[in-house]
Amino acid sequence: MSGKRTGQVQRKTKETSVQVSVDIDGSGTTDISTGIGFFDHMLGQLGKHGLFDLAIHVEGDLHIDSHHTVEDTSLALGEAFAIALGDKSGLRRFGHASVPLDEVLAEASVDLSGRPYVVHSEPSGMAPMVGAFPTTLTRHIVESFAAQAKICIHLHVRYGRDAHHIIEAQFKALARALREASERDPRVQGIPSTKGVL
Repeated sequence: MSGKRTGQVQRKTKETSVQVSVDIDGSGTTDISTGIGFFDHMLGQLGKHGLFDLAIHVEGDLHIDSHHTVEDTSLALGEAFAIALGDKSGLRRFGHASVPLDEVLAEASVDLSGRPYVVHSEPSGMAPMVGAFPTTLTRHIVESFAAQAKICIHLHVRYGRDAHHIIEAQFKALARALREASERDPRVQGIPSTKGVL
């Protein structure tokens, strides 16, 4: 249960070039540049409130739209997170957080199960854009991250009005839940599963 837990991923397609580095045992230091200001802001929340050190640098086909950049970044981040988690020996495995942000309340529950699954809900009728970020991409970010990190994520906004707040509260709640789940627990011996593998 000793040693730093880090993951590095490079993902290059005809649409994007992504470099991601994750240190789960960090202090929340981030160096993020995707070309999409609001997405950078949200990834910064993930690092800050999860206490994950994140370095994320992306060049994408933003002349088309932001979809490919957001998707490929999320996939690479999930893969790097999975690498950093290793075999998950000695970890808490489960995490939950309830995070308020002004008029919004978001709740996240995660299981480092090895089985990707997402249940997601947020208020309907949100503004379609926050800056250059389509608000419909929030769910896709979570699904892409979960698919590569092999994590079960339940993420729900209980109530809220402002689209910026609604999305930001989700990232903060997810960060705190991931932080709890990935913490080492001295009472846990080996893999936290009766199967013996996650």
